[in-house]
Amino acid sequence: MKPSPEQIAQANAAEEARRINLPAGAPVEAYLRTAQALIPALNERAIPPVALVEAEPRPDLALRHAMRRLADGGELARRGWAEGSAFIADFGEHLTGYLSFRAVPVGSVADSPIRLRLTFGEVPTDVAEPLYPYSGWISAAWLPEEIVTVDDLPALFRVPRRHAFRYVKVEVLAASRRFGVRFEAMTAHAVTSARTEPSPLPEAYPDWIRQVDLVAQRTLRDCLQTAFEDGPRRDRRLWVGDLRLQALASYATLRADDVVKRCLYLFAGLPRSDGLVNGCVYERPEPTYGDTTTLDYAALFCVTLQEYVDATGDLACGRELWPVARRQVDCLLARLDDTLLFHDTGETWCFIDWAFGLDKSAATHGVIVFALRRMLALAERLECAQEVAHYGPLVDGMAAAARAQLFDAGRGVYTSGPEQQVSCAAQAWLVLAGIPESREEAQAALRNALADPHAVRPITPYAYHYIAEAMLACGMEDEALGLVRSYWGAMLDAGADTFWEAFDPADPLASPYGDIHANSYCHAWSCSPAWLFRARGLGRPDGVADAASTGEGA
Repeated sequence: MKPSPEQIAQANAAEEARRINLPAGAPVEAYLRTAQALIPALNERAIPPVALVEAEPRPDLALRHAMRRLADGGELARRGWAEGSAFIADFGEHLTGYLSFRAVPVGSVADSPIRLRLTFGEVPTDVAEPLYPYSGWISAAWLPEEIVTVDDLPALFRVPRRHAFRYVKVEVLAASRRFGVRFEAMTAHAVTSARTEPSPLPEAYPDWIRQVDLVAQRTLRDCLQTAFEDGPRRDRRLWVGDLRLQALASYATLRADDVVKRCLYLFAGLPRSDGLVNGCVYERPEPTYGDTTTLDYAALFCVTLQEYVDATGDLACGRELWPVARRQVDCLLARLDDTLLFHDTGETWCFIDWAFGLDKSAATHGVIVFALRRMLALAERLECAQEVAHYGPLVDGMAAAARAQLFDAGRGVYTSGPEQQVSCAAQAWLVLAGIPESREEAQAALRNALADPHAVRPITPYAYHYIAEAMLACGMEDEALGLVRSYWGAMLDAGADTFWEAFDPADPLASPYGDIHANSYCHAWSCSPAWLFRARGLGRPDGVADAASTGEGA
């Protein structure tokens, strides 16, 4: 049953009340200096509106509305708008950036200021429906609107705050009855630190794969600012979990390697007092500890560092951040019970997915084993394997504990927690961790969970990515491709210009925050199909070279 906004808020409050958030440790200035030296330049692209549109109610569509074209974008500069009037400008594509326009009085001299409400829409729902009353449990300050007053007309005005948008709804809230206002030279200024525009896959690929790949790259591009933001609409901060998937997609497309490196140093430079990296850090106004530790994300710091070193050959960075990566493993291993099994007590956040009621113990156990295996691979690359030789038996012990205590042989799935919950996320992470004793057992666990109507299914592209990655790890290529088609393809069918933060195909209006208007519709953790196609060969037609190795998108 779908939880109500009130149930979501209560569950979130109860989880937060159990958490023990330790204070920040001393910033590591040397790491922060390296991070700040790597701040990339932002590139700006000017985009005029392509059309004036209006929202049409369409209850048959995933987002309840469609946009109907009223006029070409050039018509905007020829029309006057009086107090109480409104219009929606369509810029034709999703972007992260700023809005500017020249406001000119028409009909008479301007004898008053004008007051405008500007609503920035990533999708039609944002500008078709009122944002209030708002029922979300995160701050309404994230809602994408501005009320601005322009005193002296004519005037060139640029909205100072950055937004993520395709549509802008402009409402003339107040103006003198003696004049109207014309909006000339309205321009969206798209910004990104990507050095190139996304490049398509070869035409030999099916059209739907080419389109998913391009939208995934545009998602990455619009989140690629002076760091890898999780969402340019909301949060606008750096999270370890998002970083791993952005970095993988970047290695296969935009090659923002220095930004990946910068992000790793930001996390290393702002640890928790016990040495765990934070789940997120704030980049502005200056790098700041985020006070949100996430255990599964801390484990993924090790994985992200190992993959960065493999992708770039930057052994110097690997060696410098090696102590930080080791510290994550030591902190996580201290949380195992006497049998070497991890239990989520709620004292420190485990994320895994936003699915309501998800038990995260088994999945987090899998993340830790996955990270340990990558830590050993990194040690080999850095020629310091002897330092961590004792981790090998721990990996074996954790794998044995999971097989003995979590596997339900009768149902052919791994369970989690005291209620022996079955979830797709738990199967994915335990398969990636190498827990199943055979490829056949791994495949069966994934298939059985996906077929079980009572299993907890994910609602984020983040968790769906790990199901697809797990499928590839155990030879389920056709099913992985089908999953991408049915999940990311369904977002395309719903009109996505960039991929969304949360999406449940069975309930497209679901929100982990209790209100659809709090959702982000360009979110970093949804960009991974570009990596699946280009680096892992998913969906590659016979005779087509590896897109990553041939430089496609670079």
